[in-house]
Amino acid sequence: MARIVRARFVVERNHAGWRLDAYLLAKIRRLTPEKAAFLIAERLDAEGGARLEAGSIVTPGLAFSLWREAEPEPPTPLDFGVVHDDGELLVADKPAGLPVHPTARYFEHTFTAVARARFPDRKIDPAHRLDRETSGLLACGTAREWTSRLKRSFAEGRVAKVYLALVDGRPGDDAFEVEAPLALTLQSEVRVRMHVHPDGAAARTAFEVLGRRRAPDGAAVALLACRPATGRQHQIRAHLHHAGLPLVGDKIYGPDEGIFDRFTRSAMTDGDRARLRLDRQALHAWRLALPHPRTGDPVALEAPLPPDLRDFWDGCAEAPAAGPDPGRR
Repeated sequence: MARIVRARFVVERNHAGWRLDAYLLAKIRRLTPEKAAFLIAERLDAEGGARLEAGSIVTPGLAFSLWREAEPEPPTPLDFGVVHDDGELLVADKPAGLPVHPTARYFEHTFTAVARARFPDRKIDPAHRLDRETSGLLACGTAREWTSRLKRSFAEGRVAKVYLALVDGRPGDDAFEVEAPLALTLQSEVRVRMHVHPDGAAARTAFEVLGRRRAPDGAAVALLACRPATGRQHQIRAHLHHAGLPLVGDKIYGPDEGIFDRFTRSAMTDGDRARLRLDRQALHAWRLALPHPRTGDPVALEAPLPPDLRDFWDGCAEAPAAGPDPGRR
């Protein structure tokens, strides 16, 4: 008998007022409208006994699960580092490739599943999200109360985040800011892709150039510190694309949107890989400053560049940028 697995969804505030079928189309890559209707009618269990249909309007906090017969999951890293753990606040150093939460494609190969197995007597619950291919700091509560307080700190803007990004191109200024509203790109084949649109949600990111170099093929690349002032989906990636400085390795916002389609079909070409330069998007959650969920005291943490990004940067020409090296402790 096939094993049944469930993927749990909790509607985010930025999706309030959406139809349920539109929400699923945005959350599950390559899902068709016909398949979404089938899942809602046949394989959706709403928490609290609510009756949901394709046209139901979702509200923040609405929770439901989709069930399916288990299929082999793609391989992922199944470990993570711990940068801080005082019993109430746990901050992990998540490797690239490990999804944070279950999706239609990943269930057991997720951070939450790995944390549950590693800490069976604690409820390790992330207070925010990192994309699967993004590495770095992930703040978690170890009990419902601490996680709730952490999430409130993120929502109220009391958490300062700094990411490191390797980008294609040569920034003209040493520091610049992108303030541009973001919305889903509905006409794109990539349903999770964001783009700048006047009717989108307000979004602002500050960027600082830490170094400029040249890749082995002579192309200009740069290392940036990214400070998002808001927390929109794919904000840093979409703002860098808008600035003409896409992330190295980004299959959605990089040199060709078709690369992502070929990636999902395991049909990427050698030319695709050469244009991407890296197997994953070169984004790393570097620094995190937040109030402790119990005491409110400030906590500041850092995770250096992981080996794959460090090796890429070290393999690029030109002298290191002046000042502290963010990849070393």
